[in-house]
Formats: sequence, C-alpha cells, structure tokens
Amino acid sequence: MYYPEPIGRLISELTKLPGIGPRTAQRLAFYILERPAVDVERLARSLVNARQKTKYCSICWNITAVDPCPLCSSPYRDQSTICVVQDPRDLVAMEKTREYKGVYHVLGGAISPLDGIGPEEIKIKELLHRLQGGKVKELILATDPNVEGEATAMYIAKLVKPLGVKVTRIAHGLPVGGDLDYVDEVTLIKALEGRREL
Repeated sequence: MYYPEPIGRLISELTKLPGIGPRTAQRLAFYILERPAVDVERLARSLVNARQKTKYCSICWNITAVDPCPLCSSPYRDQSTICVVQDPRDLVAMEKTREYKGVYHVLGGAISPLDGIGPEEIKIKELLHRLQGGKVKELILATDPNVEGEATAMYIAKLVKPLGVKVTRIAHGLPVGGDLDYVDEVTLIKALEGRREL
C-alpha cells in the first residue's frame, strides 16, 4: 500500500527467498530499480535460464546442465568410491577441498520424521541401485553432523552393510584454529571418537 504495485509485487516476491525479510527485500528492490536496465535484464535472464536449463543428473542427482553430469562422466573420477551428501551445496564444499577423487550421490535431504521426510522422500533407493553390480568398494557418508544427518547416515549404513561395501563416515570434531574452551560437549565427544594415532 506504500509502494506502486510493481514495486510492492517485487518486494513481496523477494521476501519469499530464504533469509530475506521485508527490510532486506525493500533494499534489494530499490537497488534493482537504481541499476541500469541492461543489468536488470541480465539478472532476469539469468534467473530464468538457471531455472529452465538446470536439471538433476540421472546417476548422482547433482544439479547439472548436461546429463549425466561432468563428474559422473569423467574418466578421471574413481567410480569405486561414492561420497553421499545431502544436497548439491555439500558436493561443492567437498569439491573445493580438491582432495576427493571419487563420485557422489546427492540424497536431496535427510530423514526427518518431524518434517514428514522418510527414507522414501530422499534418494536412498537410487543409491542402493547404484551399489548393484559390485563395482563400488567404499561408500563415504558425508551427511550433516546433526540429528537428521546422523539418523540418515545410520539408516544407510544399516542397509548397505549386507552388500559387502565398505561404509565410512567423515570425521567430525574441532575446527582448525579453534579453542577448546569455546567448543561444545558434543563436538568434543565426536573429536575424541574420531581421534587417530600420530
């Protein structure tokens, strides 16, 4: 009621984005209004293109522009090791380390009964299908270190153990450069459980 209808609608749409409240939406809307028309058109085209040209890889369920994705089709990736992550952002985090050379499987979430998300709502069945044939030697569970991520990892581990595939879990613990007195008890417990010999 305070802004012309097109601006009000823009602000309303921006508030639907995660982490964007009414004030931030107003700032973004006015920032967009102040930009040259060519910049705004480029932003609008980028939004539409991202939505129209992005799909899920039919093998790993990562977001991609081509199917299968470049990671799954790369001859340089170790196809015998699969790292299981919850969403594409987790995959990107793993790739940024430049240490992992295997392939991935993106679950698309975690088991969360309180939110109505069971094993059927995430890509566990597709993961089990990939494990058929005996080519996969190790499954690395890299789900989030929270209740849902832990429950998902335990559920998958229980399903996969009888298949003869080695199942490992990424270590959890202290951040590099952190101080012990600022770390919570659960993190310290996980750090102790994941200790290794020097």
